[in-house]
Amino acid sequence: MLDADIPGVLAIEQASFPDPWTEGHFLDELGRSDRTWKVAVEGERLVGYGGVMVVEAEAHLMDIAVVADMRGHGVGRTLLWDLAADALAAGSVRMTLEVAATNKTALRFYRSAGFDVAGRRPAYYPSGDDALLLWSRPLAPHVSAMRAADERRDLILAIESSCDETAASVMRGGSEELSSVVASQVDFHSRFGGVVPEIASRKHTEAIVGVVDQALESAGVTFADLDAIAVTAGPGLVGALVVGLAYAKGAACVTGLPLIGVNHLEGHIYAARLLDPDLEPPLVALLVSGGHTMLVSVPEWGRYEVLGGTLDDAAGEAFDKVAKLLGLGYPGGPVISRLAAEGDPQAIPFPRPMLRTDDLDVSLSGLKTAVIQYVERERREGRELRLNDIAASFQAAVTEVQVAKTLKAVRAHAASAVVLAGGVAANPALRESLRVALAAEGVPLSVPPFDLCTDNASMIAAAAHDALRAGRFLGLDADAIPGWRLGSGA
Repeated sequence: MLDADIPGVLAIEQASFPDPWTEGHFLDELGRSDRTWKVAVEGERLVGYGGVMVVEAEAHLMDIAVVADMRGHGVGRTLLWDLAADALAAGSVRMTLEVAATNKTALRFYRSAGFDVAGRRPAYYPSGDDALLLWSRPLAPHVSAMRAADERRDLILAIESSCDETAASVMRGGSEELSSVVASQVDFHSRFGGVVPEIASRKHTEAIVGVVDQALESAGVTFADLDAIAVTAGPGLVGALVVGLAYAKGAACVTGLPLIGVNHLEGHIYAARLLDPDLEPPLVALLVSGGHTMLVSVPEWGRYEVLGGTLDDAAGEAFDKVAKLLGLGYPGGPVISRLAAEGDPQAIPFPRPMLRTDDLDVSLSGLKTAVIQYVERERREGRELRLNDIAASFQAAVTEVQVAKTLKAVRAHAASAVVLAGGVAANPALRESLRVALAAEGVPLSVPPFDLCTDNASMIAAAAHDALRAGRFLGLDADAIPGWRLGSGA
């Protein structure tokens, strides 16, 4: 920051704070040797500023502010970590700051950079608001890891435990998979026809140490070689998430490594980029799994807008319920897909709920009910169930609606490509139907390989690489977020 920048700084300061600093304040700050002040400029426009005070081994963040129309675009985060790098070079070990307890936006921002709440100063501000004291974790590993990510040489251990797979992966540079280990619990849940949350939590506890050890051993690395640890923080079963998060937090605490929290659904989208590293937004993603069915606009990596979703059952859930009705076991998707390959998709005129509505939502409960009523009628009238035809007709009904809604989203958002992700993305009929429909529109379809459609930790590592580059971290006091909405921040 130079003296000539002060008018632009004052304009942002006065628009951002109820008791803004004066020109004299900033001139005094710029004249002090223990201060570093920086500005962010886009073109010729000053869009943000920040300052840090260095006192021996500790740096105190004085201020960060960004012009209103540039908030949420990474300007503040870039300033924060640029100041942290300067503080580190000046001998600081960590950074502290204070923020009004009522300033939820700022608190969310600093917590997303890995700062933990360490204390409170009652009625600290002239407004009477309390100040929350926040401390960073050690600066050196975080700054070093971000530089490694910029050079695509970062080494990340990722952990996934959102449902019924315990998984760990080691990845370099966001794309080079060095190991991927998945311990499935399907055999334990199949007898109940679905995932039992308590069993899932217990099995994660039993498996996680061995899975992580195997991932590190297979990659030929130790914790000392890593740059960061990533973990699924949500959404998912809270008991399952807690196991992975507790392990990751413990490992980060002991090693001092940065901790990165990844949205499970974001990971599924990133799985497509592992197959197609040149995949670039603007994209539309169709996420179809046992717990989620939604259409998402991806204007750029790391930014998401949910366009529509299921109003009731998720696609994978509907497959499981129909399979259970037919006595086909759990999980239902693979067995229905196999039967459907030998059946007639036009044999039974199952409904296509919400096919022609103007929105991008879907509903699968009515379709499921139609299958139940059909099966009950056939059994009541003594006819043998034609399982292949039922499976094919049900699958066709689900597929037709998903494809129609995806095409509508592509046209509305001028998507350059579509990502099909989640466990149901492994369904061959959905893959092919969507590919053919999109080809007619001149839009390519990107689908992860089968092993990356289901839950895995490689997709979490891929998403974590970009989070690391941007300086998005978790504090050690972070909680699992079972209802974490994609695009909402943590």
